[in-house]
Amino acid sequence: MKAKDLDKIFDDGEVDINEYLDLSKAFRPGQELKRVNVDFPAWMIERMDKESSRLGVPRQSLIKVWIAEKLEAQKPSKKSKKVQSAS
Repeated sequence: MKAKDLDKIFDDGEVDINEYLDLSKAFRPGQELKRVNVDFPAWMIERMDKESSRLGVPRQSLIKVWIAEKLEAQKPSKKSKKVQSAS
């Protein structure tokens, strides 16, 4: 099936397009997983476990969210990039 045909089926909204997709081969670019091991002091694990229990999420999810938030906060803004390139 050509992309324009799938687009038309999607735009018409009459049929669920999932039946036309092979989701077993689907992936999200930039979202591939890579395993890492990190050693934490016992007190950090205890505090992470308390917080993950309070939020009702697994410890691993909590760690991922915290690291993602920190990395997003560290991203240079578009405004600061313009200032740097003008210097």
